[in-house]
Amino acid sequence: MKAIVYSEYGPPEVLRLEEVSKPVPRDDEVLVKVHAASVNAADWRMMRAAPFLVRFYSGLFRPKKIKTLGADIAGVVEKVGSNVKQFQPGDEVFGDVFASNFGGFAEYKCALEHELALKPANVSFAEAAAVPLAGMTALHALRDVGQVRAGQSVLINGASGGVGTFAIQLAKYFGAEVTAVCSNKKVDQARLLGADHVIDYTREDFTRSGMQYDLIVAVNGFRSIFDYRRALSPQGRYAMVGGGAGQLAQALLLGPWLSLAGGRKMLAVSSRPNQKDLFFLKELLESGTIKPVIDRRYPLSEVSDAIRYVEAGHASGKVVITVA
Repeated sequence: MKAIVYSEYGPPEVLRLEEVSKPVPRDDEVLVKVHAASVNAADWRMMRAAPFLVRFYSGLFRPKKIKTLGADIAGVVEKVGSNVKQFQPGDEVFGDVFASNFGGFAEYKCALEHELALKPANVSFAEAAAVPLAGMTALHALRDVGQVRAGQSVLINGASGGVGTFAIQLAKYFGAEVTAVCSNKKVDQARLLGADHVIDYTREDFTRSGMQYDLIVAVNGFRSIFDYRRALSPQGRYAMVGGGAGQLAQALLLGPWLSLAGGRKMLAVSSRPNQKDLFFLKELLESGTIKPVIDRRYPLSEVSDAIRYVEAGHASGKVVITVA
């Protein structure tokens, strides 16, 4: 089978399309013929080993644990292990294969049974592949870390990317009043997704407007944690999802200390994909409550270009890889 592989850390040029052995499912695994996958920030971070801690997970000097990137997949079950109960050959499935060492940028992927769910009939393989990691990250930021409730005011900084587009829709589902922060080119998209208010960050600094929010979800774009804290209501919560190394360091090192001073909580989101939440997103897809936004599609042979585009921060929604 064909797969995108890499044997050293570095820029997208380290990725190669090669012929590799087709995987064989173990007793608790499902062999999926991949029809589509999607690109996440986790892919280029693994590729570049950035932050450095990635090396302790995948391999200190060279990638050993992970040889093929791609955490999100959608496709058709070809074979199941002897202990698999939920799926059978021919089932259309989607899921997040982060826990089984990525591997979605390939024609076939062996996934653990609990990483998958049946694909909703009303969405395409490309749309299904765009959902798992970004959708669950947005869900965990809002529901688990943010503890969002109906009637609260929620600001999403970085509202036009994969996580941000799902965060807008999920926040509205939970009954919040949503303010989206994005560039001027993506204002209309944010409104179409349900945002009540949209701030063009090139023209307005939301941290100095005097407005305060019950929850701020910081997806991308570096801002000082003290700026975010100023924009929170007295009992508000800040959920750091992504951004630069500085934003991550501040959330992990300063966040716990700032959370001790007063009612505001400054927290980093640690998203753990699980089947229960995948089922939850599946139901929202089936009802039309959420819909993935797909910016671009690339063939498997152009994964390096797709990752380069996502890493540059240009994507409006998700970037999908067409495999089958």
